[in-house]
Amino acid sequence: MGKHKDADLILKLYDLRREAVMRDARNWFFNFNPTSLQDFTDVFIGEKSGYFRMVVSYWEMAASLVNNGALDEQMFNEANGEHILVFSKVEPFLKEIRATNNVPDYLLQFENLVRRIPNIDQRISDLRERLKQVAALREQKAKALSAAGA
Repeated sequence: MGKHKDADLILKLYDLRREAVMRDARNWFFNFNPTSLQDFTDVFIGEKSGYFRMVVSYWEMAASLVNNGALDEQMFNEANGEHILVFSKVEPFLKEIRATNNVPDYLLQFENLVRRIPNIDQRISDLRERLKQVAALREQKAKALSAAGA
Protein backbone atom coordinates (compact mmCIF):
# COMPACT_ATOMS: atom_id res chain seq x y z
CA MET A 1 0.00 0.00 0.00
CA GLY A 2 1.27 3.50 -0.73
CA LYS A 3 2.21 5.84 2.08
CA HIS A 4 -0.73 8.14 1.35
CA LYS A 5 -3.17 5.25 1.64
CA ASP A 6 -1.49 4.10 4.83
CA ALA A 7 -1.76 7.61 6.25
CA ASP A 8 -5.43 7.77 5.27
CA LEU A 9 -6.13 4.46 7.01
CA ILE A 10 -4.31 5.61 10.15
CA LEU A 11 -6.44 8.76 10.17
CA LYS A 12 -9.60 6.66 9.77
CA LEU A 13 -8.51 4.49 12.69
CA TYR A 14 -7.93 7.66 14.69
CA ASP A 15 -11.43 8.89 13.84
CA LEU A 16 -12.86 5.64 15.20
CA ARG A 17 -11.09 6.33 18.50
CA ARG A 18 -12.80 9.72 18.69
CA GLU A 19 -16.34 8.31 18.58
CA ALA A 20 -18.16 9.21 21.81
CA VAL A 21 -18.70 5.73 23.26
CA MET A 22 -15.21 4.64 22.24
CA ARG A 23 -13.78 7.73 23.92
CA ASP A 24 -15.66 6.82 27.12
CA ALA A 25 -14.37 3.26 26.85
CA ARG A 26 -10.80 4.45 26.37
CA ASN A 27 -11.07 6.82 29.34
CA TRP A 28 -12.39 3.96 31.47
CA PHE A 29 -9.61 1.65 30.26
CA PHE A 30 -6.95 4.20 31.15
CA ASN A 31 -8.14 3.98 34.76
CA PHE A 32 -8.52 0.18 34.71
CA ASN A 33 -5.54 -1.16 36.64
CA PRO A 34 -5.86 -4.94 36.87
CA THR A 35 -3.79 -6.74 39.45
CA SER A 36 -5.21 -10.25 39.06
CA LEU A 37 -7.13 -12.51 36.74
CA GLN A 38 -10.13 -11.86 38.98
CA ASP A 39 -10.09 -8.19 37.91
CA PHE A 40 -10.61 -9.35 34.31
CA THR A 41 -13.29 -11.81 35.30
CA ASP A 42 -15.12 -9.04 37.16
CA VAL A 43 -14.93 -6.82 34.09
CA PHE A 44 -16.00 -9.58 31.69
CA ILE A 45 -19.19 -10.17 33.67
CA GLY A 46 -19.70 -6.58 34.82
CA GLU A 47 -21.23 -3.42 33.45
CA LYS A 48 -17.95 -2.29 31.85
CA SER A 49 -17.58 -5.46 29.77
CA GLY A 50 -18.58 -3.55 26.64
CA TYR A 51 -15.96 -0.89 27.28
CA PHE A 52 -13.26 -3.48 27.81
CA ARG A 53 -14.22 -5.45 24.71
CA MET A 54 -14.46 -2.28 22.62
CA VAL A 55 -10.94 -1.17 23.49
CA VAL A 56 -9.14 -4.49 23.15
CA SER A 57 -11.01 -5.56 20.03
CA TYR A 58 -10.21 -2.20 18.40
CA TRP A 59 -6.48 -2.81 18.93
CA GLU A 60 -6.79 -6.45 17.85
CA MET A 61 -8.45 -5.27 14.62
CA ALA A 62 -5.85 -2.57 14.00
CA ALA A 63 -3.05 -5.07 14.68
CA SER A 64 -4.58 -7.50 12.22
CA LEU A 65 -4.54 -4.81 9.53
CA VAL A 66 -0.85 -4.22 10.19
CA ASN A 67 0.07 -7.89 10.51
CA ASN A 68 -1.63 -8.74 7.23
CA GLY A 69 0.05 -5.96 5.27
CA ALA A 70 -2.88 -3.57 4.92
CA LEU A 71 -0.99 -0.91 6.85
CA ASP A 72 2.68 -0.04 7.17
CA GLU A 73 3.92 -1.28 10.54
CA GLN A 74 6.53 1.40 11.11
CA MET A 75 4.10 4.19 10.27
CA PHE A 76 1.42 2.64 12.48
CA ASN A 77 3.74 2.33 15.48
CA GLU A 78 5.14 5.81 15.01
CA ALA A 79 1.64 7.30 14.85
CA ASN A 80 0.30 5.41 17.88
CA GLY A 81 1.31 4.70 21.43
CA GLU A 82 -1.96 3.88 23.09
CA HIS A 83 -1.78 0.29 21.91
CA ILE A 84 1.33 -0.17 24.06
CA LEU A 85 -0.53 1.18 27.09
CA VAL A 86 -3.46 -1.16 26.49
CA PHE A 87 -1.16 -4.12 25.96
CA SER A 88 0.82 -3.29 29.11
CA LYS A 89 -2.35 -3.77 31.14
CA VAL A 90 -3.46 -7.09 29.64
CA GLU A 91 -0.05 -8.68 28.99
CA PRO A 92 0.67 -9.94 32.53
CA PHE A 93 -2.60 -11.89 32.48
CA LEU A 94 -2.86 -12.86 28.81
CA LYS A 95 -1.71 -16.48 29.20
CA GLU A 96 -4.11 -16.99 32.12
CA ILE A 97 -7.02 -15.38 30.28
CA ARG A 98 -6.38 -17.61 27.26
CA ALA A 99 -6.09 -20.77 29.34
CA THR A 100 -8.97 -20.07 31.72
CA ASN A 101 -11.37 -19.18 28.92
CA ASN A 102 -10.04 -21.72 26.40
CA VAL A 103 -9.26 -19.04 23.82
CA PRO A 104 -5.66 -19.70 22.76
CA ASP A 105 -5.72 -17.02 20.05
CA TYR A 106 -7.22 -14.26 22.20
CA LEU A 107 -5.52 -10.96 21.26
CA LEU A 108 -2.87 -12.85 19.32
CA GLN A 109 -2.71 -10.32 16.48
CA PHE A 110 -2.31 -7.55 19.03
CA GLU A 111 0.38 -9.42 20.92
CA ASN A 112 2.32 -10.29 17.75
CA LEU A 113 2.35 -6.66 16.64
CA VAL A 114 3.45 -5.26 19.99
CA ARG A 115 6.12 -7.93 20.54
CA ARG A 116 7.89 -6.82 17.34
CA ILE A 117 8.40 -3.26 18.62
CA PRO A 118 12.09 -2.72 19.40
CA ASN A 119 12.88 -2.61 23.13
CA ILE A 120 9.24 -3.31 23.95
CA ASP A 121 9.90 -4.93 27.32
CA GLN A 122 11.74 -1.84 28.53
CA ARG A 123 9.10 0.47 27.07
CA ILE A 124 6.35 -1.45 28.84
CA SER A 125 8.28 -1.43 32.10
CA ASP A 126 8.80 2.33 31.85
CA LEU A 127 5.14 2.86 30.98
CA ARG A 128 3.96 0.82 33.94
CA GLU A 129 6.14 2.96 36.21
CA ARG A 130 4.65 6.15 34.76
CA LEU A 131 1.14 4.76 35.24
CA LYS A 132 1.93 4.06 38.91
CA GLN A 133 3.13 7.65 39.29
CA VAL A 134 -0.06 8.98 37.67
CA ALA A 135 -2.18 6.81 39.97
CA ALA A 136 -0.27 8.09 43.01
CA LEU A 137 -0.78 11.70 41.90
CA ARG A 138 -4.50 11.09 41.40
CA GLU A 139 -4.73 9.57 44.86
CA GLN A 140 -2.91 12.55 46.36
CA LYS A 141 -5.24 14.94 44.59
CA ALA A 142 -8.32 13.03 45.75
CA LYS A 143 -7.09 13.06 49.34
CA ALA A 144 -6.38 16.79 49.16
CA LEU A 145 -9.85 17.48 47.74
CA SER A 146 -11.41 15.29 50.38
CA ALA A 147 -9.51 17.05 53.16
CA ALA A 148 -10.45 20.45 51.75
CA GLY A 149 -14.11 19.47 51.67
CA ALA A 150 -14.12 18.09 55.21
